[in-house]
Amino acid sequence: MQIWKDYQEKNKERFLNELFELLRIPSVSAKSEHKGDMIKCAEAIKQRLLEAGADTVEIYPTAGHPIVFGEKIFDPSKPTVLVYGHYDVQPAEPLELWKHDPFDPTIVDGKIYARGSCDDKGQMYMHVKAFETMVQTNSLACNVKFCIEGEEEVGSPNLGKFVAEHKELLKADCVLISDSAMISLETPSIDVGVRGLSYIEVEVTGPNRDLHSGVYGGAVANPITILAKMIASLHDENNHVTIPGFYDDVLEATPAERELMAKAPFNEKEYADDLGVKELWGEKGFTTNERTGIRPTIELNGIWGGYTGEGAKTVLPSKAHAKISARLVPNQISKKMADLIINHLMKIAPANVTIKAELHHGGEPYITPIDSKPYQAAAKAMEATFGKAPIPVRGGGSIPICSLFEKELGLKVVFMGFGLDSDNLHSPNEKYDVANYYKGIETIPYFHKFFAEM
Repeated sequence: MQIWKDYQEKNKERFLNELFELLRIPSVSAKSEHKGDMIKCAEAIKQRLLEAGADTVEIYPTAGHPIVFGEKIFDPSKPTVLVYGHYDVQPAEPLELWKHDPFDPTIVDGKIYARGSCDDKGQMYMHVKAFETMVQTNSLACNVKFCIEGEEEVGSPNLGKFVAEHKELLKADCVLISDSAMISLETPSIDVGVRGLSYIEVEVTGPNRDLHSGVYGGAVANPITILAKMIASLHDENNHVTIPGFYDDVLEATPAERELMAKAPFNEKEYADDLGVKELWGEKGFTTNERTGIRPTIELNGIWGGYTGEGAKTVLPSKAHAKISARLVPNQISKKMADLIINHLMKIAPANVTIKAELHHGGEPYITPIDSKPYQAAAKAMEATFGKAPIPVRGGGSIPICSLFEKELGLKVVFMGFGLDSDNLHSPNEKYDVANYYKGIETIPYFHKFFAEM
C-alpha cells in the first residue's frame, strides 16, 4: 500500500537510528555482569512500543531476565497476532576477531555489523516499526500483542512458566516470528520448520590431580585423550551418528518434500568458498540443504582441559570438558535424546576415567503446515513485496518456544525471517543488510492485512 511506503520512506533514517540505539546495549543474557544491561534493554523496548502506538506495555520479571509484553486491541472482533522476539544476544567473544566494536553498530557496504543486528534485535524491531506504520496510517487490520523475552539465547528457561501463567494475556490467533533466515532478496523463502535442540556438558575425570606428564605420562589415562576418542567415535566413516537409537524417532521427509527443497537455488562451491573450506562434510546420502534441515546432527561446541595459557606447561590434566549439542528433527524429543546421548557416553567411557554429564537446555523441533492460514498469509505478503512466491524451506537452527506456544496456547507459529544464513549469527562480525531490515518493515503489514482477510 502506498501509504505504508510513504510513511516508511519518510521515517527510514529514524527507524535505523532507533535500531542502532538498541544494538548499543550489550544485552548478553548468558553473562551475569550484563544483568543491568538486560533491564535497560527491556525498558528501551517498552518505551519504543509505547511510542509506536501500543495501548499498554508491561515489563514482567522472571527468575532470570524480564519479559516485555505490549498490546493494542482496537477491535475484539478482529483476529489477534502475537509477535514473539527476543532482545538478548549471544556473547561477543572472541572480541579480537571483530572488525568493529560489536556493540557500536557500523554500516559497511550496506550491512549493519553489530552483535544482535540480525539475531534478533534487527528482526524483532522490524515488527515494532511495521506496527507503528500501521497505527500511524490508520490501517491496522489485526489486534497485535508483543512478547519480547530476554532469555532465548540461554534456552528460554522461564518463558514456559510465563506462558502457562498468562494464557489469557497471550490469547491470540497465531504467533508471528522473525528469528530465521531467507535465501536472498532475489529468492524469498519461508522456513516451514526448525530443528529442536539438546545441549549437554560433559566432564571426564582421570587422576585426582594434575600430574607431571613426564613422570606419569604413559601410565595414567589422559582425560583429554579419552574424551577426544569418545567424541570421535560418535560418527562413523559415512558421518552417520553411531549412538544406538539416535535415528529411531526421526520423521523422515517424503520424496515430495525433498524434491521441493531441491528447488531452492544452491551453489555448493560458493557455499564452501564463503566458509573458507575446500570440501563440505556431512551425512552420506543427503544434500547440504537436507543435512541442515531435515536431518538430526551431533556437534562438538567446545572442548577444553589442561593448560591453555601462554607458553608451555607439561601437565597431564585431571579433567577434560566438552559441550555437545544435538539438533533434532520432528518426532525427536529433546529430553529423551539428551538422556540417550548421556547414557551412551557413560557406557563407552573406559574404566580408567569417570564421567559426569548434564543437560544444559533443550527445545523441541517444530513444523508449520503450508496449508495453514498463517503460512498462507505470510506467503502472500512476501509475494506482494518481492513480486514472487516464496520457497518453503526447513531451517537448521532452533527456536525452542515454538512447540511451547502450540502446546500451551493452541497456536500455529509462522516464520517470516529476513536474515541470511551468511549473517554470522553467533559468530564474530554478525551483520544484517539494511535492505533486508527495510524489506521486513515493508512486508510485515501485508501479513496482518492478509491474515485479517482470511
